[in-house]
Amino acid sequence: MNIFGIGLPEMAVIMIVALLIFGPKKLPEMGKAIAKTIRSFQQASKEFEQEFKREASQLEASVKEQPTIQPSVEASQSPETQPQETLTQSNNSTPTS
Repeated sequence: MNIFGIGLPEMAVIMIVALLIFGPKKLPEMGKAIAKTIRSFQQASKEFEQEFKREASQLEASVKEQPTIQPSVEASQSPETQPQETLTQSNNSTPTS
């Protein structure tokens, strides 16, 4: 049995030390408190996971519903896509000093 890298002998030593420090009356109370904390953490993580999945599915649905927008011809013409004539005209004009 190996929990978090701690074997059975190590776990027994930890339990004996905890029993000596806190006593037999406080140990069950501490165990209950730790169990409640772990349960609430698990519940919160499940809620977070469900919320994350719900948001992801809503985002996917909204992306699928949106129509694709076609860029206009004017906006798509950058210097790289302009006709070759205008590029060669601008390149041939060299400043004279």
